This record gives sequence, structure tokens and C-alpha cells, in this order.
Amino acid sequence: MRAAAFLYPWDVAGDPDAARRVADLGVQQATLAAAYHSTRALTPRHPRHRVVTARHAAVLYPPDAERWAGRALRPYGQDWVAGPDPFGEAARALADAGLEVHSWVVLAHNTRLGAEHPAIAVRNAYGDRYPWAPCIARPEVRAYLCDLAAEAAVRPGARGTELESCGWYGLAHLHAHDKTAGVPLSGAAQYLMSLCFCEVCEAGYTALGVPAREVRSAVVRALEPVWAGAEGGGGEAGEGRAGEWRGVGKLLGGERSELVQLVRSWRDGAARTLQREAVAAVRAAADDGFRVLLHADPAGHRCGANAGVDPADVLAHADGVVVPCTGDDAVRTDALVPFAEVRARSVTLPEARARSATPPEAQARSATLSDTPAASVVAANLTVVTAMGGRPGSLAADAAHAAALGADELRLYHAGLAGDGDLAAVRRGLAAVR
Repeated sequence: MRAAAFLYPWDVAGDPDAARRVADLGVQQATLAAAYHSTRALTPRHPRHRVVTARHAAVLYPPDAERWAGRALRPYGQDWVAGPDPFGEAARALADAGLEVHSWVVLAHNTRLGAEHPAIAVRNAYGDRYPWAPCIARPEVRAYLCDLAAEAAVRPGARGTELESCGWYGLAHLHAHDKTAGVPLSGAAQYLMSLCFCEVCEAGYTALGVPAREVRSAVVRALEPVWAGAEGGGGEAGEGRAGEWRGVGKLLGGERSELVQLVRSWRDGAARTLQREAVAAVRAAADDGFRVLLHADPAGHRCGANAGVDPADVLAHADGVVVPCTGDDAVRTDALVPFAEVRARSVTLPEARARSATPPEAQARSATLSDTPAASVVAANLTVVTAMGGRPGSLAADAAHAAALGADELRLYHAGLAGDGDLAAVRRGLAAVR
């Protein structure tokens, strides 16, 4: 199986041994961050530093001043990696080591952008803003994200890209000194807390047939038992993505089922069209053969880095998906099978689009596209950092299980963060896979 390792430019820039060390793992590709969110990252082997603090979301290359001139929403530069073009420096070193370089672009996840432009941020049913989550239904946000995708993806030396957070972001967020776990929230409750009620989304709900104030009131009422301590907040433990979605209906109550479908229809439409527009923007900027993959979750209601998608639709317009597969066999099965089934069956594009308002178990378990390219990639993303919940020692077995479920490539998170013992386990695991 073709394997790629995720990296930050600061893992490679300034370390003359880094690129060769990554190549010696047995990977064929490096997926290198070109636009990334704020983070504090360990660099356990770098000769000049041990911790890099990226204080805000930024691009790791010099942005095109002409492209962004006069625009309120524009990418931020960075000053925590030396040199004018950290991505370019790292990409050249990786290519010289024999690795194919693909860019890694984080889109709808930017706390500084939302803090400086609060009107663009997701606003929950209580009126709270989520500055880290720009609302993807807003025209100005969509224009910014598509232009960012095109610029950050198509960097010199990159042969393809992987777009992260190309969809809705919501409540869940790794925030500094986070204090949101006092009341446990199920996946269903997280979804309701992630719904946006900015003026654009409210107009969208109303246009689909139910006044936005009714939707907001229903969500607030549905969450009251959660704050009072109702166990799980409407979730169905052990039933994965399908159970989460049924839990949304349980929280809202059967008599409000039309609200569930209304909200889902609006949000799915915004995500699906953004994903298509972003892919098209990258393709317009790139040469032929440039691969465009999305970090994706097969349940359209899910928010976050792995944006919820319609598996049939996304494989009709992107070159493939990178799917979160860290966990046991059941986790991988739930994540990979919907995409694998897309490549194994045949439906038409109109039928695929009609499924966008149906529950994920219906849309993901039964559908694929007749015109899905045979070369569509389904890449299983496995964490290989033990301290972050990864299992590098079982990489060969986990990769074999992912392949049996339909995955044809691997992504390894994260070669820069992993300790020496974890990297040694990765080398052994990939040698066994080969």
C-alpha cells in the first residue's frame, strides 16, 4: 500500500537529517502543511528546538499580495519558522530525499479570523460565537476558503493536496485550558450545539419552510435535559455514526422530525457545494494530474477536521478521501465501509444528490456512483504516536484490516511528532505491509 506521513515544515526546515529520516520509514509521500491552525508542537529530534508554538492559524509560505489586496478575509503570515518560505524549503528537502510532496491545507478552522471578524463565525442556538469555526454558508467565507484552497494547495513542488476542515466546524475544539467537559455531551448533543444561527443560516432555514426562531427554540428545548444531567444527551452508545444521528431525532422529539431534515438539508447543501467549489478552485490552479483529496467523515452530520460528506458525492468530484481510522476494528469498519461501497456499486449523480437530506446510514451504506473514477483513493489515516492514542506497534495488522475494508493507501499521523520508538515501529510495520 502506498503510505504517506504528515509533517509540518518546522519538522524539516533547519534539520539536515529530517527528510532522509522520513524517507527511511518506507513511505512514498510526505503530506506537508501549507496552511495550518494554531498549535503547540513537539519536535523531539530537531537540532535547534524542541517546541514550536504556532500562535494563530497561518500560511507557511509567502501569500500572494495581489490576490488578497483589499480583502477583509485573508490568510495570516507566520513568524515562528525562520525563512520566507518554510513550506518551500521543506518541500525541496523532502523531494531531494525521493519523496513525493503533497500539500496539507486546513480551511474552515481559524480562531484568529473569527475573533477579528466575529460576524463570520458560527453562532449557536444560545447566541454564543465559535471564533474557531467560520460559517461555511456565508458567501464571503466561501470565497475566502476557495481562494485559500487554490493558493495553499498548489505550491511549487507539490504533486497533490489534502484539504482538511473543508466543511462545517462546530463545538468540538482543542482549545487552550478547555473547560467544556463538565457536562458530557453525546454526538447528538454535540451536533445540536454545532448548529449555526447566524443571519445567513437563519434565512436559509426560513427559506426551506420553518421560521428560524422555531428551529432555535426547538434546539434549546431539546438540550435542556442535557444540562440537567440526562445521561449521554440523547446518544446511542456503541452504534457509531448511525446511532448519533438517531440520537438527534430523539433529542428533538419525534414531532419535530421535519426540523431535523430541514436543518440537515441546509447544512448538507452548504458543505457539499463548498467541497465541490474548493476542489474546482484547486484544479483550476493546478496542472493536470494534481491529486485533490479531502479529509472526510462518511456521516454528513459530523463537524470538524474530517468534515462530514456524502460519500457518493465526494468521490464523484474529488480524487479521493483521507478517512480517520484510529481505534479498533469496529471504528475502522464504520469509517471506511461507506466509502468502499461507493466504489463497488452504481447509482447516478441525481440519485446521489437526492440522498443528501437522508440519514447517513441510508446515504452511506447503499450508494455509489457509476462515474466515480476507478482511481478514487480511500486512504486510511492511522495515528502512529503512542502518547496520542496511536498504535504503531500494530501498524501492519491495522493496515491489513483497512485494506480488507477497501482502503488502498495509508496516512500516518504524525512523523514529526512521533518519538524514536514509535518511528522504529512504523518502519517495521511498513516493511511488513510491503
